[in-house]
Amino acid sequence: MSKTWIALAGAAMLMSACTSTGNVERNAAGGAAIGAIAGAVIGNNVGGGDAGTGAAIGAAVGGAAGAVKGCREDGGCGATAPNRRQYYDERAGRYYYYDSGSGRYYWEDGSPR
Repeated sequence: MSKTWIALAGAAMLMSACTSTGNVERNAAGGAAIGAIAGAVIGNNVGGGDAGTGAAIGAAVGGAAGAVKGCREDGGCGATAPNRRQYYDERAGRYYYYDSGSGRYYWEDGSPR
């Protein structure tokens, strides 16, 4: 029973984080739901046959995975690290960089070159 409460507390903490897009919360809730269902099925059919413990563990793991997925969708959690190798344009007197993801050049402030 205590595992269930720990898992629920962890899921509540994940869902309480606020982002501007809501991807973290939405994916954490979805991951927790899918993980709980999968964990209940696996817990019921494997080992001691305890579906409640399996659901709690599945909800915690699914919620964490969903939160990381949402964070990556928002561009955080190490999802994108643009190549910031900068070059200097002597005529313009400004620095620019090449973004290998888009294949384009941008000024240091992020505007297209």
